[in-house]
This record gives sequence, C-alpha cells and structure tokens, in this order.
Amino acid sequence: KTTPADFFVEEIPKYEPSGEGQHVYITIEKTNLTTLKVLGMMARALGVNRKAIGYAGLKDAHAVTRQTFSVDGITEDAARALEIPGVKILRVARHRNKLKPGHSAGNKFVIRVRGVEKSALPAAEAILAQLQARGVPNYFGEQRFGHRNNSQWLGKALVQNDMDTFLRELLGKPQPTEAAPAQHARALFDSGDWAAALEAFPPFLRDERAVLRQLVRTGDPRRAVRALDRRLKRLYVSAYQSHLFNKLLAQRLPAIHRLETGDVAYIHRNGACFVVEDAAAEQPRADALAISPAGPMFGVKMLTAQGKPGAREAAVLVEEGIALGDFRVPGVNFNGERRPYRIPLADASLGWDEGLVVSFSLPPGVYATIVLREIMKTDGDSPES
Repeated sequence: KTTPADFFVEEIPKYEPSGEGQHVYITIEKTNLTTLKVLGMMARALGVNRKAIGYAGLKDAHAVTRQTFSVDGITEDAARALEIPGVKILRVARHRNKLKPGHSAGNKFVIRVRGVEKSALPAAEAILAQLQARGVPNYFGEQRFGHRNNSQWLGKALVQNDMDTFLRELLGKPQPTEAAPAQHARALFDSGDWAAALEAFPPFLRDERAVLRQLVRTGDPRRAVRALDRRLKRLYVSAYQSHLFNKLLAQRLPAIHRLETGDVAYIHRNGACFVVEDAAAEQPRADALAISPAGPMFGVKMLTAQGKPGAREAAVLVEEGIALGDFRVPGVNFNGERRPYRIPLADASLGWDEGLVVSFSLPPGVYATIVLREIMKTDGDSPES
C-alpha cells in the first residue's frame, strides 16, 4: 500500500434504508481516517452523544473507504451540511433502526499493488481462478494479534489462569518497534522496579498504567488483572482462539476444499453447522462452495468434530496444555463456535493500471490481506487452497 487510493474498500449493506424512521443513515467516503475517529468528529459536529451513532464495521485507516453511519434524532439537512476534513458525504436517508455490527453483507475491495512486473499478470490470473473455484483460506490476519503481536499470549495466560505470565506480557518485554518511553518503562518492570516503571509508563498506555498501579498498591497479580477492562480480556482470549484456529487451518492446507468424515461442516447460506457422517456424499456440496469444513474457535459449548479432524483438534489442546473447560475465564465465558476454513471469493477480477489492480468482495470479518498474499505468490507457488 503506497497511497490511500491504492486501497479502496466499500461496505456492502445488508439492507437499504426505508426512507422513514428516527435514524438518519449517512453514507460517507473517508480517506486516511479510522471509523472511530470519524464517529467522534461526527458526534462533535452534530452535537450528539457518540452513543447515538451506529456503524456496521470498522474500516481501514490507510485507505479510501466507503461506509454508512446511522445517527439518532437529527435532521437530514444537518447530515447533508456536515463538513469533516477527509470525509465526503455521499448519501443521506432515513431508517427505523440503528446500524450495528453485523448489519453488513461484506466489503468490496479494489487494491492496486505497485512494484510488480506486468509479466506477473498471467500467473496472478491463474491463482485468482483457483481461489474462485476452491475458496480463500480463512486465516485471521496479523491485525488480530495486536501491534505488539502478543495478544494471543495474553489470551493464553488468561485461559491458563497464569497471572504472572499475563503481567509479564502486558507490562514487560520491550519491543524495538515501540516508543522509547514505553520501552524504558517495560525494561524497568522486567527488572522488578514496579514503582519506577509506573512513573515511566507514558500516559497513552492507560490500561497498562491502571493494572500496574493496582499491582504496586496491592502486590497482588489477581487484583491487578481485575483492573483491566473486561472487553480487553475478551479481545485477548479471542486472539488466542484465532491463533489456535490458524494453527489447525495450516494443517489442512492445501486441501481445505476437501471434506473429511467427522468434520464439522459450515453451511455458507445460513451459518448453520453439522457433523459430516459421509464425506464422499457431502463432497459435491463442498465443490459447489455451498458448505466448507469448519475449524474451532475453542469454547465450552462448541460443536466438536469427530474422527480424524476431532483427533487433530484434541491434539492441539494437549500440545498447548489446556482443556476446553479452561475457556470459562472468570468474568468472560467463551462458548466457542465454528468458523469455516475457507470462504467464497465473489466478483473477482484482475487488471493493470500502474500496477496490478485486484478487485473482489468478501463476507464481513474476512481479511483482504489474505487474498493479496495468495495472489502475490506468483513465483510458481500454488495457492494455499
């Protein structure tokens, strides 16, 4: 990604606004701004509480993205008159309900990859054709694991109820990519000087400071971890679930389009799941991309796989030193669910304009970077699918 215009994302709405109701739907195009930043600026400009504004999903900052917000209790004229730097108002219409996460049918992407030779086009086209036929590996992207790439280990420590390890990951282990003051504070924590570390932690690391303050005050790791927002704990545990899912997905490659007896199959039309009793009988539905093998987002109420797939899942838990029941994390229970190992790629096409231009649509919550990674394997690698 070199300029924001090289990465274009457009939200696909699940439904159209009806034209009446107390919420005003505002479709915008934003450049180089996060969804939450726009929400804050919109709330200030309209003089409404942030809670009055809804959205269907978070969109990339370093990109040109189109998405819709809903605002409760304003006039359409006020919406049309909005002036926010970096934001264009495209459409205003009324609807009866607030927009919430899940109210999107996915996203359309148009991405320009610069620095590629035009001779790479035929190989990229062959890979794209195969991805359309077999689906895209449904990996969680790196974003899922946080900017320190350790959200999964924080989650594992919570699942294992190991508060000392959790605090070491959260407050210690300086990384070269971090701001110097943060590195200094983490090094002090690692040296055992908690009070000096608390002094040194920069104000923008609010959560870390809150936990460390409690640790300095009480000396009790459990009470310190309790100072952490429950939503963050959920985020860490779900990052660990994602890490285990990625691990099992990697074991299924390159045959994620093939069902095995004992698999949990995911029905793409409605998200329902069932255990496959006869893989050969169900395979035609998988070939048509109507169903796919599904991996575990481990939790206490999850539908478990049988046979060989079930054995692989059990082996990963043993290897990690955890049991399903460990996902009953105090204050945050994880029921678990199944997630398809692959996803259908829609409306895909390739072109050339100062670089390789790839366009495609994906369901909500699927990472475009995964598709790009597959297409860029143009050095004779076959795609992972």
